[in-house]
Parts: sequence; C-alpha cells; structure tokens
Amino acid sequence: MQQKKGQHGFSLIELLIVVAIIGIIAAIAIPNLLASRRAANEASAISAMRTLTSAQSTYASTVGGGVYGTIAELEGQDLIDSGVADAVDAATAKSGYFYAIPTAAADLNSGYQTNATSASLNVGRRRFWSNEEGIILADTTTPTTACGATEPSGATVKPIGN
Repeated sequence: MQQKKGQHGFSLIELLIVVAIIGIIAAIAIPNLLASRRAANEASAISAMRTLTSAQSTYASTVGGGVYGTIAELEGQDLIDSGVADAVDAATAKSGYFYAIPTAAADLNSGYQTNATSASLNVGRRRFWSNEEGIILADTTTPTTACGATEPSGATVKPIGN
C-alpha cells in the first residue's frame, strides 16, 4: 500500500478487519460468559440451601425444641442472613434464585422441606430441593416452578454432592 507524503492512519479495510475480528471473538465469548454466570448463580443457590439445612438443624436442636423453623424464624435467630430470608419471590431473588420452606406449621414437628427456584432460565436452569436428611436434589424439568412440600420426582432429579 502506498502512502502519500504526510498521510498517517489506517485504511478503511484495515479497520473493517479489526472490527470483524472483535465481532468473532465476542460471538465466541458471550455464550461462555452467560453459561458461567448461570453456573455461579446455581452455586450460590446450592450454598444457600446448605446454609438453610444447617440453620434448620441448629434451630431444631436449640431454640426450636425439636421443631423446625420457618424462614422468618431462622432469620430472627440470626441463623440465615437477610439476603436469603428476603428472597421469597422472583422480584426479590438473590443471585437469581428465591427460597421457600413450603411446609405447614404443624408439619415442622416432623420435618421440613426447603427449595430454591430460578427466577428465569437466564439465571439458572435447575431448581433445588432439600429436607431434614440434608441431601440437596436438583431438578431440571421445571426450574422456574417452585417445589411444593413434597420431593420433586422424575428422571431429571439428581442429588448434588455434599
């Protein structure tokens, strides 16, 4: 390429090549970035489920007298932080997940269930469920539907390593 005297800079072709290269790199990187974010949100939910399980055990053996507690009771005893306790629906989700203990108060004498539900598929592709046994199960069939008071069932339910 010839340059006239006093001309400096890049040609239009050189700039277009650089923009194309940046576009290709972005097209490769963005899906991986989103997948990493989903994995981080799911790891946060699993951690919160472990915290809830530990808090339930502590509550039942100390102030509960053998009875498990609600999320409000666990927060009231400073066994869980307000970030998890306040994440009760999609609008208040913590790291894209919201949490519930959908057991009736009378049933807290015999056990409890906790679940973590994804606010949307963009933030997590699994929902999590646990009970007094402390095993956390992951369900991929309906991640944005809150679990009820019974264990989710189906071929896609798998235990998470503790």
